[in-house]
Amino acid sequence: MTWVLSTTAAALCGALTVTLADAYDPAPPAGLVRWSADEKAVLASLSLKRLPAAPVDPSNAVERQPAAIELGRLLFEDKRLSRNGDVSCATCHDPAKQFQDGLPVSRGVGTGTRRSMPIVGAGHAVWLFWDGRKDSLWAQALGPLEDAVEHGTNRTRVAQRIALDHRGAYEAVFGALPRLDDLPGDASPKGNAVEQAAWSAIQPHRREAVSRVFANVGKAIAAYEKSLLHAPTRLDAYLEALLRGDRAAGGLLRANEARGLRLFIGKAQCVSCHNGPLFSDQQFHNTGVPPRDTTRPDRGRAAATAAVRSDEFNCLGPFSDAQPEQCQELRFMVTDDPALEGAFKTPGLRGVADRAPYMHAGQFATLEQVVRHYVAAPHAALGHSELTHRHDGAGPPKHAERAPIELSEAEIADLVSFLRTLSPVTSKAFEVD
Repeated sequence: MTWVLSTTAAALCGALTVTLADAYDPAPPAGLVRWSADEKAVLASLSLKRLPAAPVDPSNAVERQPAAIELGRLLFEDKRLSRNGDVSCATCHDPAKQFQDGLPVSRGVGTGTRRSMPIVGAGHAVWLFWDGRKDSLWAQALGPLEDAVEHGTNRTRVAQRIALDHRGAYEAVFGALPRLDDLPGDASPKGNAVEQAAWSAIQPHRREAVSRVFANVGKAIAAYEKSLLHAPTRLDAYLEALLRGDRAAGGLLRANEARGLRLFIGKAQCVSCHNGPLFSDQQFHNTGVPPRDTTRPDRGRAAATAAVRSDEFNCLGPFSDAQPEQCQELRFMVTDDPALEGAFKTPGLRGVADRAPYMHAGQFATLEQVVRHYVAAPHAALGHSELTHRHDGAGPPKHAERAPIELSEAEIADLVSFLRTLSPVTSKAFEVD
């Protein structure tokens, strides 16, 4: 059953009505806009109503169980699952901020090097994180727990907190916990030297039991995260009205927003990567975004394929519920493509106007700066940008299939105006399945 957390018919109608009171765009309603059959096909593909249910993850057998979803919600908000007791998943993925934190780089017990990604809709992704170093939502949820600058905790401490604080809810989903009270309080294969030594001293079958509890924590959190759904936007209302031939569509977008939408699916080429109802092709691209630290440029996807392949929590690992033949994406993962150097995952754009800053390390403060970056198409600091340009002295383009993105000042403004139509029309940016 799907229910909207917070919406009323009056609020919806009010949000859908184009008025001159909007502080951003005093442009008039778009009125009747003529779209070609090809354009309508592209527009239909962007509608939230065309988004299928997230695919079943065979590596997580509990992801649809209500008890697992509720346990995951509790764990998602539990700050005790961090070294200092001040950091939970919700710290960097705040539900009030579209499950991100609005910071250029995330802050847990320390400061990270990349921006936190929104998690609504993440169940549709094959690869998680900006670089895709995890191949499931539950494996992704485990990464921050043992990361020294995020939760900063370790495997035995997490398992013992589950036994102390969540035993009943855990055992209702996963069965009886193993005995944990005689294990060291801080031990992990990924911790500091002391923690790693303590981990090595534990008998192998007991290490496996602790790791299974740890993996189950990730599966419960993933179940909760996968239950989160995007709320509809003003663009969705426009698209559905347009596609059913409702003349009311003409009042749902302003003229500048409609022009921006035409640029988005055409001349500006945004839709080549930001496509589908989630506005993401879920792939990795090098678009020449400047590194945050020029002395240590981020290799992105190129450095992540080895990590996901060796991850004990991947689809083929001992804690996965999948059969090997169900792990095709991992088994046939591309690892040797030079285009992976400096490439990062295409982020979805739903709600994008409300969650600055932008790019994988918050390099740009505004959407206008983002658009201008694509027009400028600078050379990449690492690898080769997919963007083409007409810079003086430029050699043959590396990606001849792409044309330079050349926009006037008015077109840049129209494109930014369109991106604001991707904000939810309700006070909540998400729904719960």
